[in-house]
Amino acid sequence: MNEPRTLVSFDWAIKNILRDKANYDVLEGFLSTLLEKDIKILSLLESEGNQQNESDKFNRVDLMVESADGEIYVIEVQAGRERYYLQRLLYGSSKLIVDHMGLGESFEKVKKVISVSILYFLLGEGENDYLYRGTTEFHGLNTKERLVLDPRKRRAAMGREIEAGDNVFPTYYLIEVERFQNIVRKGIDEWVYFFKNSQVRPDFGSKNIQAAAEKLDLLKMPKESRRVYEKYLIDRAIEKDMFETAYEEGIEQGIKLGMEQWAGQKMEKGIEKGKSEVAENMLRMGSLTPDRIARITGLSEETVKKLAKAMESNIGS
Repeated sequence: MNEPRTLVSFDWAIKNILRDKANYDVLEGFLSTLLEKDIKILSLLESEGNQQNESDKFNRVDLMVESADGEIYVIEVQAGRERYYLQRLLYGSSKLIVDHMGLGESFEKVKKVISVSILYFLLGEGENDYLYRGTTEFHGLNTKERLVLDPRKRRAAMGREIEAGDNVFPTYYLIEVERFQNIVRKGIDEWVYFFKNSQVRPDFGSKNIQAAAEKLDLLKMPKESRRVYEKYLIDRAIEKDMFETAYEEGIEQGIKLGMEQWAGQKMEKGIEKGKSEVAENMLRMGSLTPDRIARITGLSEETVKKLAKAMESNIGS
């Protein structure tokens, strides 16, 4: 069997290669495999929401696509390593809806948004899966049953025919690359294997994945492009190292702060204990009133009286 070729990373390809119309087949293959329906890219959407900052411009692409059943979708594909990622995800999908609906247009024109995130960090904790799908559903507070529109009312409520089980709200796909164990059982696993390892094995057969291997071959890149790509990999490694270092330093700082707080609490308890002992000695002398002892020690008069009562009880016993 031939050895798999080394390919450029997918997050790099999103910005620098896959925006070219000649390379749409790579994204079409990936999306068709993920959504389990044939997808054709109609256009690349270069909206303002697509380029808010350098990070967005680098690893995000918005597409207008058509499925084999004639549905038109707006799809956002991005590879992310960002803080506040879920907030960013919500903002991005919402802005897509607004950006691609003309002022004064009927709400019937609202497009279904599908957001696909290829995550190069661990978003969740303790989970075993690497592929997640999420959307908005309504459930009865009493029955817990999911609200399903009457087929006769679906068009009136949504403005157009929608597949059973689908809705107009954004659908989110999260792919946690680092959770993938390199075990390939189905088509989408081949793509995630590529995302994680920057390789496509010769035996992979999902739609257009071998085209990805051909078009994203590192050795076929022009020398200058390869130099820029290598710098990107170095910058990415530095960024990851800085994040991990900051995380570790944060833990150390948290431990240090916790120790300081613990020591402070012990000191406060020690001071309180010392005050109580001084107050008890003054009470034994019998020459000072509780009010006077309270002013001297800083304890409350009520506390001094409780100490006096406790001392009397101990003497009586």
